[in-house]
Amino acid sequence: MAAAAGGVRVLPASPNWYSSRCSDASGDGRLFGFAARHRVCLLDVSAAAPEFYGELIGHTERISGFAFCRCPGQSNLCASSSDDGSVRIWDTGALSGVAEYTLHQNAISALHWSPLVKDLIVSGDEKGIIVCHWLHRSDSQQFFPEPRTIFCLTCSPHNENLVAIGYKDGMVVIIDISRKREVLHRLRGHDDEIHCLAWCPVPGEERLPAWQDEFQAAPSEEGRVPNGELTQDTATKKGCYLASGSKDQTVRIWSCIRGRSIMTLKLPPTKRRGGAVDPTVKERIWLTLHWPSGRSTEIVSSSFGGELLLWDLTLSGKRKWTLLGSSEGQNHTRIVFNLSSVKHQDKELLFSISMDRDVKCWDLSNLECSWTMPSLGGFVYSLAFSPVDPGCLAIGVGDSMIRVWNTLSLNNIYDVKTYWQSIKSKVTALAWHPTKEGCLAFGTDDGKVGIFDTFSTSAKNKPPQISSTYHKKTVYTLAWGPPTPPLSSGGEGEQPPVTLYSCAGEGIVFQHNPWNLNGEANDINKVIRDTNSIKHKLPAHTEISWKPDGKLLALGNEDGSIEIFQAPNLKLLCTIQQHHKLINAIRWHHDHGSQPELSYLIASGSINATIYVHNLKSIIEGTSESPLTITEPFRTLAGHTAKITSLSWSPHHEGRLVSACYDGTAQVWDVMKEEPLSNYRGHEGRLLSVQWSPVDPDSVYTGADDFSVHKWQISKQQHTRPPQGKKSIELEKKRSMQPKVKAKKKKKPIEKSPGKQDLSDVMNGDESTKEIMLEENGVLEHEGEKAQETELLDKVSMTVSKDTSSSACDYSFSLPKTLVSQKATPVKKDPPKEKPTPDASLKKRKPRSILPFSTFMDHRSKDELHQDCLRLAACLKTKDENEDKSPELKDRIHLGLFTDRASLHKMIDVEGKQHLENGHPELFQQLMLWKGDMKGVLQAAAERGELTDQLVAMSPMVGYQAWVWTVEAFAKQLCFQEQYVKAASHLLSIHKVYEAVELLKVNHFYREAIVIAKARLRPEDPILKELYTSWAALLEKDGHYSMAAKCYLGASSPYDAVKVLAKKGDVTSLKTAAELALISGEEELSATLALRCAQDLLLSRNWVGAEEVLRQHKTLLGQQLVFCLNELLCKCLSERNPCDRKSPVPPCYHSWELKREASFFDMVIDVWQNVFGMDTTEQVTSAQEQLHSIEHPPSTSNTHPKQVLFHISHDLTLAALSYQTSAWDEAVKSILGAVTRSYDAGNFTLMQEICSIILPEGCDDLRHKVNSTNSQSMDASRSLEAFVAYGLLYDLWWNPLKDSLVLQKAVSDAVLCPSEQTAPEEGYISGETPDQTVVKTDENLCNTTEVCRCESDSRTSSADLIDRQAKLSGCKVLLSEEIAALQNTQRDIAEVQQILADMIHQHQQQRNNLQENTNGSTQESNLQQSTEIGSDKPCSDSSQLNCKDEEPITLPELTKQLLKAKQKLAEFPDNLKVFPFPDVLECCLVLLHIGSQCPHELHEQALDLLRKHGNADIHKKAGRRFLT
Repeated sequence: MAAAAGGVRVLPASPNWYSSRCSDASGDGRLFGFAARHRVCLLDVSAAAPEFYGELIGHTERISGFAFCRCPGQSNLCASSSDDGSVRIWDTGALSGVAEYTLHQNAISALHWSPLVKDLIVSGDEKGIIVCHWLHRSDSQQFFPEPRTIFCLTCSPHNENLVAIGYKDGMVVIIDISRKREVLHRLRGHDDEIHCLAWCPVPGEERLPAWQDEFQAAPSEEGRVPNGELTQDTATKKGCYLASGSKDQTVRIWSCIRGRSIMTLKLPPTKRRGGAVDPTVKERIWLTLHWPSGRSTEIVSSSFGGELLLWDLTLSGKRKWTLLGSSEGQNHTRIVFNLSSVKHQDKELLFSISMDRDVKCWDLSNLECSWTMPSLGGFVYSLAFSPVDPGCLAIGVGDSMIRVWNTLSLNNIYDVKTYWQSIKSKVTALAWHPTKEGCLAFGTDDGKVGIFDTFSTSAKNKPPQISSTYHKKTVYTLAWGPPTPPLSSGGEGEQPPVTLYSCAGEGIVFQHNPWNLNGEANDINKVIRDTNSIKHKLPAHTEISWKPDGKLLALGNEDGSIEIFQAPNLKLLCTIQQHHKLINAIRWHHDHGSQPELSYLIASGSINATIYVHNLKSIIEGTSESPLTITEPFRTLAGHTAKITSLSWSPHHEGRLVSACYDGTAQVWDVMKEEPLSNYRGHEGRLLSVQWSPVDPDSVYTGADDFSVHKWQISKQQHTRPPQGKKSIELEKKRSMQPKVKAKKKKKPIEKSPGKQDLSDVMNGDESTKEIMLEENGVLEHEGEKAQETELLDKVSMTVSKDTSSSACDYSFSLPKTLVSQKATPVKKDPPKEKPTPDASLKKRKPRSILPFSTFMDHRSKDELHQDCLRLAACLKTKDENEDKSPELKDRIHLGLFTDRASLHKMIDVEGKQHLENGHPELFQQLMLWKGDMKGVLQAAAERGELTDQLVAMSPMVGYQAWVWTVEAFAKQLCFQEQYVKAASHLLSIHKVYEAVELLKVNHFYREAIVIAKARLRPEDPILKELYTSWAALLEKDGHYSMAAKCYLGASSPYDAVKVLAKKGDVTSLKTAAELALISGEEELSATLALRCAQDLLLSRNWVGAEEVLRQHKTLLGQQLVFCLNELLCKCLSERNPCDRKSPVPPCYHSWELKREASFFDMVIDVWQNVFGMDTTEQVTSAQEQLHSIEHPPSTSNTHPKQVLFHISHDLTLAALSYQTSAWDEAVKSILGAVTRSYDAGNFTLMQEICSIILPEGCDDLRHKVNSTNSQSMDASRSLEAFVAYGLLYDLWWNPLKDSLVLQKAVSDAVLCPSEQTAPEEGYISGETPDQTVVKTDENLCNTTEVCRCESDSRTSSADLIDRQAKLSGCKVLLSEEIAALQNTQRDIAEVQQILADMIHQHQQQRNNLQENTNGSTQESNLQQSTEIGSDKPCSDSSQLNCKDEEPITLPELTKQLLKAKQKLAEFPDNLKVFPFPDVLECCLVLLHIGSQCPHELHEQALDLLRKHGNADIHKKAGRRFLT
C-alpha cells in the first residue's frame, strides 16, 4: 500500500517491542522501516518531515526482525523475519515480496543483512540455530555454536565472514561462517540478556587513553613474549572492537584479537523528566546501542526511562556521557528498543523506536530531536473533530490511550498529544464539548465514562474526571445534548447548559452531569416511560444522536428501529422501522446550509450493508398526537457489502455523506442523487470510524483495525463505488445466515433415518464451537452485534483470519449435509409402506439370542422347569454348607446363571462353543467380552484374518499394548483386502502417522497421503515435499501437467511447476507458466516463456494476444517494439497486396490510430510513443541493448515466411530506434540487414515491398544524413542503394510501358507464370542461382524480346521513356567493377570447393563398397583411382560444366586452384566483403535484356563487365546473344 500516491497522510501502527532489530534505515538514506505487528511500515525520511511511504504485507505472524540491504545499488531491498519461522525479502520500490524461505524450525529472534556480501542474510532462532542464506544462489548453511536462546546478532562491517551473536544468558560468541562450526571467541562478562551488539565502524584496535590503564593493570601474555610489542602492533591493525549492551545495565567494549572485555560502562541513574511510570514500579530496562559511523571513540546507548546517552570512550572517570535532547519533552518517555542511522548530506541522523510508541529522529551533530512521529498500538475505534478548535482531531485507540492531533500545525504535521491517565482499557467512544474548548469526553471498553481537559497547559499530566456511574459493557457512543429530566428541572444557572449522554453494550443510555460526575447518572429510559406512558419492555439502545440544534434526540436500537424524541421531556414523535438489524451509526445533517429543510435529514447505518436517509420535516412540523411509524426511506444508499460502522456528513457541502464499512473501504455519497462519488481503499483492514475534515472540503479521516488513521483526498481516488468482491458478500451472508443454519441442522437429521444421526451430531458440535468462538468476538445476538466493532481483544485482527478458517470448516460440513438429505429422502419417498412391513417381520424372525442354549432350556415342559428349581435349591444349599466346593450342576449347565461365577463361566463356554459351531463368531466374541476374556478372542481373530471394526473398538479394554497390537494386525488384514485408506486411518488412531502416510504413498494414494501428512505433521517435515514431488513425477509421466504443477507449488518449488506447465508448449500453457514464473519471482524464466508464447501467437497472427503476454515484462520492451512493428508491417503488406482467399484464422490487429500520411518509421514511432510511452533516450537505448543481445540465424530459402518477416521486423525495429535517436549510420545498417534477409530467403517480392515501404523515395535522403567520414557507413549505404536499385531494375524489366501491355502479358504467360512467382523467386525455390534464372529466362525470351522492343519503340510516349531512363540511370550503382571481380573470385572458390566435396563423397562411397566386397585391392590404389577419375556420377551443374571438355583434374591441382583463388580474395579491400551486394553480372544481363530503353553508356558498361568477368559457362551462355 503506497501512501505517497494520492497525498495520503497516515498515523501508522506502532513498532513491535522487545526485538533486537525490528527497525532499520535504507543505505541511500531515503527510507526508514519498522515492524508493526505482522507488517512493515516504511517512512520516507529524506525531507525535513517524515512521510508515510507504504507497507510491506505478507507475514501472518508478528515480525521479529527487519533489516535493509546496505550494499550500493540494492538499497531498495530489505528482509524481515517472523515468528512463523519464515524470512521474506522485499523490494521497497514495488512494495512487494521478492523471495521467501523457511529454513528455521523455531521462532526467529534475530536477523541481519550482511553489509559486505550483498546477498547474504543471517538469522538466528530461539533454539540457537544460525542460518546463513545466500539469495542469488539459493544456498544456505546452518551453524549451532551454542544451545542457547539467541537475542541478537550482527555481521561485521570489515570482515564478511565474522558474525557476533548475543544470547539470553549474557554470553557473546563470534563465529567465522567461512569455516563450518568455527567459533573464534566466547566472550563472557555479562550476566543477563544481550539486547544489542554493535561493531566499531572503524577497523583496527588503536589504544585509546581510557584503555591504557586496563592493559597495564592486567599484563597480557604478549607482555611476556620477547617480541610482545611487535605482535601486538601487527594485531591491532587487523582487529576490530565490538560493543554489547545487556539487561545487566552495562555496556562492554570487547577486543576481537584478545577475546576479552577492555572497558565496561555502567548506566548512570539519570533524572527522569516527566516520566510516565510510577517510581515505585521496578524499572524496566532495554539497553540498545549504536556506534556512529566514522567515530571510533563515541557510542550512543539507551538508558532507563527512554533517555539516550552519548558516551565518549576517551574520557576517564565516571562522567563519560552526554544526554541527547536538551529541552523538555524531546526524550522518549519509555524504554528505547532500536537505534539505526543514515547519513544526510554531511550530518548523521539517528532513528529510535520506543515503548512510548513514538518514532524519533535525532541529529547527532547537535544531539537534538529533529522530529517525532507518533504511532498507534490498537484499533482506531473513534474519531472526533473539536467544534471549537476545528483542526483538533481526537483519536480513540485500542491501546488505552487518546491521541489529540493538531492537524493544522504548520511547523509539525504530526503534532500529537497523548492522554493515558486513568484509562485502563480500549477507548471506544469520544465526544468534544460543543462550546467549551479542550473539554473531551471519552468512553472505554470496560464501561468507564470520563472527561479530559486537553486545553490547559498544566493538564499534560492531569488525570481526567471519571463518572461514578459505570456501564456494564463497552461504551458505544457519547453525545453532548440539552439536559432532560430530572436535570432539566433546576432553574437557570443551577443546571448545566449541556449534559453528557452515553450508550453502551447492555442497551442503556445514561445522562451524566458534567458539573457533578460524582453524582449518580440517570437512565433516560425512566423519563421515556413516564412521558410516553409505556408499559412494555423498551428495546436495547445501541446508538444515540442529538440534532445539532438540541431539539430532537434519535435513539438507535438493537432490533433495527430508530426512535425520534422531542426535548426536553423526550416525547416520542415517530419510529423508523427500516433496518431490522442492530443500528451502528446515526447522524443528523448540519443546519448551516443554504437549504434549511436539509437539516431534517437523518442518515443511519446498521449491520446490514445499506445506509438509509430519512427526511423528518413533515413529521416534526406535523401536529399528530400519537407517534407515527415510518417504513419508507427518503433516500437509499446501497453498495457496501458488509456492516456500516460510522457515518459523517460533510460540513462544506449539502447532502454529502461519507460512510465507513467492514468491507475495508470508505465511501463518499451524493445523498440527493443516491450516487456514489468516491471510494477509498487504502486501509488494510476493516474501517471503524470516519470524520470529514472541518477545514478541507476534499479531505476525510478514517480509522481502522489495521492500527492506523489515514487522511485522504476525495478527488484523488480512482474508484467511485465500493468493491463488489465475493469475499465481502460471503462474510455478510455468513453472518446473517448463522442462527438459521444452526436451527435447521438440529431438527432435520433427527427426524430422518437414525443411521445418519452421528453425522448430525458432529455438525452440531462444529456449529456450537463456532458459536462460542463468535461469542468471544462479541457477535452473538443478545450481546448486540455492535460489540464486534469493539472486539474485546486487541488481537482481534488475528481472529479475522481464524474467523475465515472456521467458516471454511463450516462450508466443508455443509456438503455432507446435503448428501445426507438426498440419501435420506428417497427412503421416505420410494417405498411408501411395503418395505417397513417385511423389514419388521424379518426383525421378528431374526434376532438371534446371544444365549440360545440357556434360553432354550428355560422353554421346556413345566415338569422339567420344576426339576430345575429343585436342583438349583439343592445346589445352593450345599454351597451354603460347604463354601469351598462349587455346586455340581451336571447336565443342567444353564442354571449357572443363578449360582456362582465358576458355573457362569462354564455356561458361557458352552454357549460360545455352540455359536462357533453354528458359524457365528461375532456372538462368540461378544460372550467372551462379557466374560472378560478378550485377549484370546483378539489373537484368534487376528490369526484367522477375521478382525472387525467392532473387535478393534473393544480391544482397548485389554490394555494399551493389546490395542496397539490389534490395530496393527487389523491394518495388515485390511491391506490384504486392498482397503488401504481404511488401513491408514486405523494406523493414525495409534499415532503411526509416518507409517500411514508411507502405506498410502506406496499404493499411490497420494492425495490422501498428503492430506494426512499436512494435517498431522510439521509444515517443514521433508516427507511432505517428498510426497508432492513423487506425485508430481507420476502425474507428469501421465501428462497431467496442471496437477503436477500444483504439486510442485505445494512442495515450494515454483521453478519445477513452471517447467512442467510449459511442457505442453501450447499457447495457454505457456501463458500460464509465464505468469506463474512471474508470481514466483523467476523473472528471467517468465520472460523466456512469455516470449515463446508471444511467438506462437504471432504464428496465428494474433498480435493483440502477443502484446498482452509481453506487456508484463519490462525486460521484453524491445520485443514488444518488434511485435508492434511486425504488426504494422504486416498491415502495410496486406493493404498493398490484398489477398482474395480468406485465411482460416483472421488476423487480430490492435485498433491503434495510425498517422497514415507520415513515413513508415514516423508512423511506428508515433505508435510506440502513444502505446508504450517510448519518449526518453534511456528507454530507447535500453530497448536497443535488449535487441542487440539477440542474434537471429541468417535466413535461407527453407526458413518459414512468417519467421523471415519476424526477423526482418527485428532489424527494422533497430533501424526505427536508430532513426528515433537520429543515429543514421546504425539505421542504414539495420535497414540493409532487413533487405538482405529477405533477399537471402529468396523472397524477392518481399524485398521489393520492404524497399518501397521503408524507402519510398529511394536512398538519396538517407545518403545525405550518413556520416561521410565513416567508411563503413558509406559502404553500407552503397550496398543498400544497390539492393533498392536491384529491385527497381527487375520492376522496370517486368513492367514495360503501358502501350505494350498485351505483349507483356504474352511474355509473362510464356515464362513467368508457371508457379505464379517472379523469376528470381522461382529460381531460388528450385535451388538455382539468380544468374541461372536469367539464363533460363533468356532462352525463352530471345524472340519475344525483339518483338517487344520494336513494338514498344514505335508506340511509347517520350515522357514515359525519359522517366524510365532516369530510373535506369539510378541503377548505375549496380555496375561496380571491383565487386564484379570479387564475386567472380568467390564463385571460383565455391566451384572448387564443390568439386572437392563431390570427390570426397565419391571416395567414401567407393571405400564403403570396397569394405563390403573385400576383393583384396588395397585402399591406396582406390585413393589413386578416386583422385584421377573426374566426377563420373551426376554432380552439380557447375562441376559438370567444368568437367565436360577438360581432362580429369587431380587433387593437388584442385588444392592449388583453391589456394590461388583464396589469395586473390585476400587482395580485395575488406570493406567490400563486409556488406552483401546483388550479383553484378545478373544485373548486367537484365540491363541488356531491357534493350533500347537502357541508356547507351549503361549498355556499354554492362557489356564491358560481361566480357571481363563472365568467364563461367553459365554467363557465356547467357550473354552469347549480346556479345557475338
